[in-house]
Amino acid sequence: MLRIEDTDRARSTKESVQAILDGMQWLGLDYDEGPFYQTEHFDRYREVVKQLMESGHAYHCYCTPAELDAMREEAMANKQKPRYNGYWRDRTDTPPAGVDPVVRFRNPADGQVVIKDAVKGDIVVENSELDDLIIMRSDGTPTYNLTVVVDDMDMKISHVIRGDDHVNNTPRQINILAALGAPLPVYAHLPMILGEDGKRLSKRHGAVSVMQYKDDGYMPEALLNYLVRLGWSHQDQELFSMEEMQSLFSLEGVNRSGSVFDNKKLDWVSQHYLQNTDKDNLSSQLLPYVNERGVDTSQGPALSDVADLLRERSKTLNDMADAAKYFYVAPTQYDEKASKKQFKAVTSPVLKSIMSAFDGLSSWEAEPIQQAMNDTVEKLEIGFGRLGQPLRLAVTGGTASPAMDETLALIGKASTMERIAAAIVICENAPEA
Repeated sequence: MLRIEDTDRARSTKESVQAILDGMQWLGLDYDEGPFYQTEHFDRYREVVKQLMESGHAYHCYCTPAELDAMREEAMANKQKPRYNGYWRDRTDTPPAGVDPVVRFRNPADGQVVIKDAVKGDIVVENSELDDLIIMRSDGTPTYNLTVVVDDMDMKISHVIRGDDHVNNTPRQINILAALGAPLPVYAHLPMILGEDGKRLSKRHGAVSVMQYKDDGYMPEALLNYLVRLGWSHQDQELFSMEEMQSLFSLEGVNRSGSVFDNKKLDWVSQHYLQNTDKDNLSSQLLPYVNERGVDTSQGPALSDVADLLRERSKTLNDMADAAKYFYVAPTQYDEKASKKQFKAVTSPVLKSIMSAFDGLSSWEAEPIQQAMNDTVEKLEIGFGRLGQPLRLAVTGGTASPAMDETLALIGKASTMERIAAAIVICENAPEA
């Protein structure tokens, strides 16, 4: 059941809500009901606030912002926790004119709340530590701690599983549920993801939205696998299919302490998925990234074959898309440092020789291509690097690629010959060393 908690209008913009929907769709986190928007249920929340007022569990508070600031300052001066002091909790005098009141929940003054946390174990909070929180603002809009309680009750939510930054909210919500005579869900507070400094992950650590990982070229399966393993374990297993995540997950396996977000580990998981995903599925995920680079894959080898060849050398789909370009487009620029080293007059005869050998091939496949290169090296009595390095540069524009025989086989004979010919012209026009 997907519930959009959007009563905080400043934070819940149309864009932020869409980011939630986009992220869930990309990750394949489907829902059976919803989305339900809290802003569409204000009448229900006001009904519950009225119920709490009538039962004596809530009251109007007319304190101004200045008065609340003074309360906090006084508490801090007395080395006490800054909080609302209950000024309007039991007053019966006439309220001040011209002040729109908020509604506060009348928290029990004594006793304690025991959170039977499915991850952290029992958490005991004294009611005296909790002040009377606002459940409805002066403009009539309900607050988070009320709306989630009403929704949990109305929707018959069985488990509330959320970050442990909500631990402070839970005893307040339990008290509201008790005031409403509603059953308690099971609460489980998950440890927060940490930055390398051991502090909660934030923008200063480079934390980004979910969709940024899509833009960065991570497969959704890889990100899910990394995240589930970041806060949970099942024996020593590191890699999980979506089916295994669902069948093996249990709250008992959730870590009690936070885990550090490790980009290197994410890349390792990403590489695993790139290397083990069916090549047709891989190419369908790769295609949008290649298209973003303005590459037309209809003229050239099957993208599934290119993806299959590049998967061993790639960490992300972006890496793969960058490398895929030269399979469809001849280089117009070459690695500058390598070009100075490789494209010299003495290289021209080597490239002409391999061009001649390739021209004589009746079958353009990896095995005869490799044999032609071996024969050329032997004929010229040179080390393989004297051929392989300038040939790779001529064909790809760079110094790294999969095996040359497989690379050339996919690029095709005609395009390979054109690229070598272009490199020969550069070599012949190179300045004397």
